[in-house]
Amino acid sequence: MKFNILPGGTVKRKSHVLRNSIILFCCVLFLSAVTFFICRLIDIHVYKGNSITHLSKEWKNFNYQKVYDISGAILRDNAFNNRALTYRGYSAFYLAVAAVEPSETQTLLDESIISLRLALHDAKSSLVPQLEYMLGKAYFYKDSASNYHYYADLAILYLNRALKDGYLADDIPEYLGLSYASLGMTMESISAFTQALLTRESDLLLLSIAEQYYNAGQAAAAEQYLFRISKECKEEKITDKAHLLLGKIYTGQKKFSEAEKEFDSILKKNENSADALCGLGVIYENMGDIIKARSYWRKALKVQVNHPESLKKLAEYK
Repeated sequence: MKFNILPGGTVKRKSHVLRNSIILFCCVLFLSAVTFFICRLIDIHVYKGNSITHLSKEWKNFNYQKVYDISGAILRDNAFNNRALTYRGYSAFYLAVAAVEPSETQTLLDESIISLRLALHDAKSSLVPQLEYMLGKAYFYKDSASNYHYYADLAILYLNRALKDGYLADDIPEYLGLSYASLGMTMESISAFTQALLTRESDLLLLSIAEQYYNAGQAAAAEQYLFRISKECKEEKITDKAHLLLGKIYTGQKKFSEAEKEFDSILKKNENSADALCGLGVIYENMGDIIKARSYWRKALKVQVNHPESLKKLAEYK
């Protein structure tokens, strides 16, 4: 054991406690600084940089704009990074659905479709059904956002592929029903809508089925589905379409009084409904009062100058 002999003749034990404490403190401080520095680097370059880890983090937070931006940055360095393509396609789709401007919607849907198709080309087999499902939805919205139904067949193709490959989603039958309807494939549409009805019943779905049965010449079946639409339905667009279709059905059944009530119920809320005015004209046409019929068709054209059915009817009675 070491001793120090101090001036004055006092013998004192040499203490290492203070020195060891200082060394320990410095080591802890150094390790803390290194750990902090490493964590900052990881946070900046992994969790906040252009990385797949950061993508996953933002995706879990539903930050689709951030996912879209980060995936784009990754793809600029590696154009065929499959995970980045997948995230790019998904985020572009959700941004498109939320977009207000039609041009922005179209641009984002195009970006989504291109990214998903590239991702599908080199995807793991377990991810293929989900990519097919998302691609089918992207084509469906692309078709809905277009003036012509150029993409409905592709929506049907990929949604059916997703089903065939085992992907299950409650909204697939409804998307298929709407896509078939836009292509005039009435019976296929009815079949898909009926399947959708097993999962959930909605006023819009009931109206869609009724419209398809009416198009198929099955007015009685259409009428039954229209009766099932809730009286508490708050969506005026749905209720107006239901009244309009019932008016057409009653006109075809020669129930002119009931038909008139249906059209009038629309006009009470909106006196400028060209469809309802035209429907009243058709009632009077069937009753043999062509003068009154023509007056209603002219009223419809004042509201909507290119109303197809009114133009057609007036052309027939020139």
